[in-house]
Amino acid sequence: MASFSEDFPFGIMDVVELLHLHIRRRQTDSVYTDCPLCGDRRGKMNVNFVKNVWRCNYCGEHGGMLNLYVRVNNTTNSEAYREICDALQAGDTSWGYGGSENTDAYTGGPVKESLTGGQTAVGITQSERASLQEIHQTYSLLLEMLSLNPAHRAHLRSEKRGLSDGQIDSLGFKSTPPCFLCRSLTERLIKQGCKVEGVPGFYLHEGGYWTLRFSSRTAGILIPAVGVDGLIRGMQILLDKPFKDKNDPPEKAGTKYIWFSSSGKNMGTTSGSPVHFIGNPFARTIYVTEGILKADIAHCLLNRSFVAVAGANNVQQLGPLFALLAQNGTELIIEAHDMDKYSNEMIAKGSSKIYLFARQYGMECRRLTWNPNYKGIDDWQLALRKEKQQKEGEKKNLQEEHAVFCPEGKGTVEKSADSSGKKCRFRIYQLVFGEGRETIPFAFKGIRELHKAGYGQPPASDYQLVCESALFCPEHFGEKEILELILEHYGNHVPEGYMGRSLASSDVVELDDETGRRYFYIDGRIFEPVRFSPFLAKPMKGQEAGQ
Repeated sequence: MASFSEDFPFGIMDVVELLHLHIRRRQTDSVYTDCPLCGDRRGKMNVNFVKNVWRCNYCGEHGGMLNLYVRVNNTTNSEAYREICDALQAGDTSWGYGGSENTDAYTGGPVKESLTGGQTAVGITQSERASLQEIHQTYSLLLEMLSLNPAHRAHLRSEKRGLSDGQIDSLGFKSTPPCFLCRSLTERLIKQGCKVEGVPGFYLHEGGYWTLRFSSRTAGILIPAVGVDGLIRGMQILLDKPFKDKNDPPEKAGTKYIWFSSSGKNMGTTSGSPVHFIGNPFARTIYVTEGILKADIAHCLLNRSFVAVAGANNVQQLGPLFALLAQNGTELIIEAHDMDKYSNEMIAKGSSKIYLFARQYGMECRRLTWNPNYKGIDDWQLALRKEKQQKEGEKKNLQEEHAVFCPEGKGTVEKSADSSGKKCRFRIYQLVFGEGRETIPFAFKGIRELHKAGYGQPPASDYQLVCESALFCPEHFGEKEILELILEHYGNHVPEGYMGRSLASSDVVELDDETGRRYFYIDGRIFEPVRFSPFLAKPMKGQEAGQ
């Protein structure tokens, strides 16, 4: 169908395929697709594959095939030409679309098993992997040649990441280079005695020279993956623009991390999925989490030793590492995967494998659980640091100003100026794990996930009563204000003697006053009215069997 021009070895339909444009209608000399520029999804953009031009009849934008690629990817004509040729010659038209966070996003096209057990594109020769010392030397010198641009440094210093300039520099983060520098950087490395053949990310170009596999689509922050021996084993890229599959819903974030790899390229090499280590290799306690950057940040915040796997279920390489750590004197492994380990079966299975590996080499293993309002251990620790920094000089918090809490059945609260108003009894119910059920699909998630799991209302039999108390509040306070007070009081700073977790999504709160009992499912900071059967819930600890 595509009509190649005299100046280009490809046609506009190749560009349409690379950009994953949705074709709505086909005609003799053109097709109608959704417009990637204005976002219209009614097939208003006409792509003429005879003339190799396009025009959106909705927003009026138009141009040639290079211009279409340039506009969508915010690049230059020369880079667009190089990237299109590169993709078509390699048989790779995916550009990382549809991969998971830990997928080698560069691999594309038909695959076959290689002699070394890996997979490679049909007709493409792959290099034998270089030694650990050779890979480390090449990556180390490459990182010395690169810099970290101000935007990437600002991101790493932001509240989301929380790193200092000194920590950023010591961790070795750098920005990916522009495409036109790939060949010259490789030549400089070779002149300095570095081996590039067999190092992931390097490949032999059809022009007969070695180069690096960077592109504008894979621009981002380079994150070194370092072994327990201090050698760089691989690098991930935190992408500036996450990869999204063409069928992904708009709310889906997309793939944020990819391995720096040259799998699928001539004489290229797959990155594998190396385990990352940071800290003291002789520490008695080692934490295991998912994500290299997460481990680096958590190490800087906690000053603890961390092992990072590229994905929660990607733990196969932990065996040899745990054997070495046990020889070094490690006694305790702490599993610190994200809190969705309580709702995701695959993540839970990966966590269980960590226990098996630890016990296999004579080490104890424990699970770390934290405030479920924060997904990762880094998010949680950053929030604690921020709260600590803001603590001094704060005014009395909301519940101290407007309400007085008292344990139910432990005397009455004298009504003073601070405790005048109406009294409202409340109870808190939270999900129970264990007893043969390690995960619950809607755990720590909103009402939408509860419904997706097949429940019209929260199943009370999966819950346990963790708090029974009361509060006095102003007469004018309605349900929303009372619930917000409870959430504030039992949120990040739980009171002494409280037997539950910090209030989070999927918890159920019962209000009991003169108007009767009402139940609310917590969805972030929203309280959804629900039906709930408290007599089916497990009693509070210490109250079993009439205690």
